[in-house]
Amino acid sequence: MGKSKKKPKELIRTDVWDLNVSASEKQQMILTVAEYRKYLLPLVMIVNAQWVSLADLISKDRVNAVEKMIHRTADNPDPKHKYFQEIISRYPSHRNFPSYLRRAAMAPPAEGIADALGIVSSFQSRYQEWQSGQRKRRDAKPPRLTAMCKTYPALYKGQQIRYNSNYQTVDIKVWSGTDWVWLCGIKVKRHGLNRHLTDGNEICSPALVVNKNKCQLSMPVKIERTNREDCDYVLSVDLGINNAATCAVVGKDGTVKARKFINPASYIDRRNQRRMMIAHKSKQTQAITKSKRQKGFCKGLYRKSANINLEISRKIARGIIEFAKIHNVKVIVIENLAGWKAKAGKKGSLIKQKFHLWCHSKIVEILTDRWNELGGKVQAINPKYTSAYAFDGSGKVKRNKNNYSLAVFKSGKQYNCDLSASYNIGARYWYCLIQGDKTFSRVFVSESSNDTLRTPVTLGTLRSITAS
Repeated sequence: MGKSKKKPKELIRTDVWDLNVSASEKQQMILTVAEYRKYLLPLVMIVNAQWVSLADLISKDRVNAVEKMIHRTADNPDPKHKYFQEIISRYPSHRNFPSYLRRAAMAPPAEGIADALGIVSSFQSRYQEWQSGQRKRRDAKPPRLTAMCKTYPALYKGQQIRYNSNYQTVDIKVWSGTDWVWLCGIKVKRHGLNRHLTDGNEICSPALVVNKNKCQLSMPVKIERTNREDCDYVLSVDLGINNAATCAVVGKDGTVKARKFINPASYIDRRNQRRMMIAHKSKQTQAITKSKRQKGFCKGLYRKSANINLEISRKIARGIIEFAKIHNVKVIVIENLAGWKAKAGKKGSLIKQKFHLWCHSKIVEILTDRWNELGGKVQAINPKYTSAYAFDGSGKVKRNKNNYSLAVFKSGKQYNCDLSASYNIGARYWYCLIQGDKTFSRVFVSESSNDTLRTPVTLGTLRSITAS
């Protein structure tokens, strides 16, 4: 008999549902989270103390072993950790603790390992790494178990959460301070990316995330895997500094079907404005104190700048995906810039700051996750010479001194450099596919054993081989 194929892993993505609650409702939710953590903490301590005997067991056997350690039954009259029942009896909320929350704390929910077992397992793994010398810094302190006990309760459908009127409102069971009660008709302000509305997708048990700043449901959604139809066009993307993303729909025969520039200028200006404020405050502080900036300097401005940069990445990735959907392509081609570092610009210069704030890796991460979820594919190719050579195959380009994004071809023709690079990126993907290079690392048209100059693959190269 042949080997059975492994089932593909379940694809789960998490949406954030923002809740619109009153002050009293939010307070009850905070009490619920606190009670859940209070119930979870002694369980974590017990599991950690008995980890030597639990480590080699599978998930289901671990749960059974823990239950045997703490619960008194007719078959188990003398549990090893009988004091757990004494702890429960001290707190009114624990006496009537919902069975579904108890399962969330002790038994594995559908989408993962139990909270207590997961917390201890993670801690033990990180502690063993620290003991073996795998540390980010030589003076790194050992991990602490208590730092991982800030978890949020999972809400089981029908037992602790109910969905109403097309998910526009929800009912949640909470601890009021004296009893477990239902909060009904809580409005949902936003549903994240609305993944739950897609046919075939299935929502799992959400987590109640509430603190002084936010009140949300962390909603995992099991995505039904789809596969987009193959197409004779790809969307090639050049991520750059002058233009955040330059897109071109390039065909297998070298035809350019469409092009687009994506540049969220207002967000970039807001981010740069905050960086300028940081630089200004830094100069003023150092001029007065005559010393280095202390830890936490301009913490708020740095945080806002980072958040804006994250939103820039999301907007760019969203724009690329919408353009790919319009033209029904399956493959998005990007440059492999992993490990790339900019050499241009002096320390403290504007160009250095631009490269420092360039969020190409985050854009690629968001784009890859989202496009794979929609049944597409993101392919990285070798980036060498994509911008340095003209798309028509005429040779190296010169940059305009007054406008660096403008390329001058050898024929005297002027063209946008990023647009030319996007054509070459798409052409290199098709050329590698035609030549059978599944690594997509090919740069030059021919191989050479000496140091003679070889011709890089451009859009003109693709057109010439498809025309012959």
